[in-house]
Amino acid sequence: MTKIGVLGAGTWGMALARMLCCSGCQVTVWSALPQEVEQLQKNRRHPNLPGMEIPLEILFTGDIRQVCENKEILLFAVPSVYVRATAAKAAPYIPQGQIIVDVAKGIEAETLYTLTQVIEDELQRVGNTTTRLVALSGPTHAEEVALDKPTTIVSASADPEAAERVQDVFMNTCMRVYTNPDVLGVELCGALKNIIALAAGISAGLGFGDNAKAAIITRGMVEIARLGRAMGCREETFYGLAGVGDLIVTATSSHSRNNRAGMLMGQGVAPQEAVARVGMVVEGVNALAAAVALSQRYGVELPIIQAVDAVVNRGAEPLSTVMALMARDKKPERSA
Repeated sequence: MTKIGVLGAGTWGMALARMLCCSGCQVTVWSALPQEVEQLQKNRRHPNLPGMEIPLEILFTGDIRQVCENKEILLFAVPSVYVRATAAKAAPYIPQGQIIVDVAKGIEAETLYTLTQVIEDELQRVGNTTTRLVALSGPTHAEEVALDKPTTIVSASADPEAAERVQDVFMNTCMRVYTNPDVLGVELCGALKNIIALAAGISAGLGFGDNAKAAIITRGMVEIARLGRAMGCREETFYGLAGVGDLIVTATSSHSRNNRAGMLMGQGVAPQEAVARVGMVVEGVNALAAAVALSQRYGVELPIIQAVDAVVNRGAEPLSTVMALMARDKKPERSA
């Protein structure tokens, strides 16, 4: 029986914990919030996944040592802004050679590290240099995984054996897993697609239609790929599940927090209030600072992403920002 530790009891962590338990794994879930541990242990329901019942076999703990020790796979499922703090807290208990799977999506604003790089950085501080890191990403809303609806995902790692082991453990009749060696490309897509989904939501909130949404998704993917190529990522990653697949689902689904937050902004709600109304983490907002910094570092133009940054962080009015995008200089269509 595969022993798995899950760091984080949010919607995605719990949907995966349930799925893995139902596949025969022994699962322990950690939360930093004592009241959350108590509520989940007692009620076997997650407040944001109302259709999902939590199996009795899943163990809950507030002891980070307990969730880390003697596990074949350790799953990081905390929001991106908490990955470093969680990794620092867990690092003393993570053995050399541990397979760590990150399912959060983001880029650290201060260092411009992807989240597997953040985890690796904290592990190296305690002398752990052989951990095997995997980024698990793709078009995967927790609300659907929690109900066993068909889903596909990508297991990305520079260590092929680790990627394939995660593929073996996570794959079942409802979840199909593909491997990919392009960890940086997969993580870049996971972070930046949330910003494009904000743009799609803003467009909808302004009353624009499917034409505008299709344009934002298509040209947004061009921006992500443009930056990715400058950073040395593989072209095919951007047009696979972790790239265009994840972008489509995040920019169109009613489950998408980023899409909902953007829609509120387009309707005139202030960005901070829009995030508060969504009631959960809106990762696209968190990713903006790093995305803008990366565009500057690599000299890459990202007009949609920069427009969203203007609305969210610089007080720009959504309608006039869209009009400025439409009035940009004429040019041929190309992906570069």
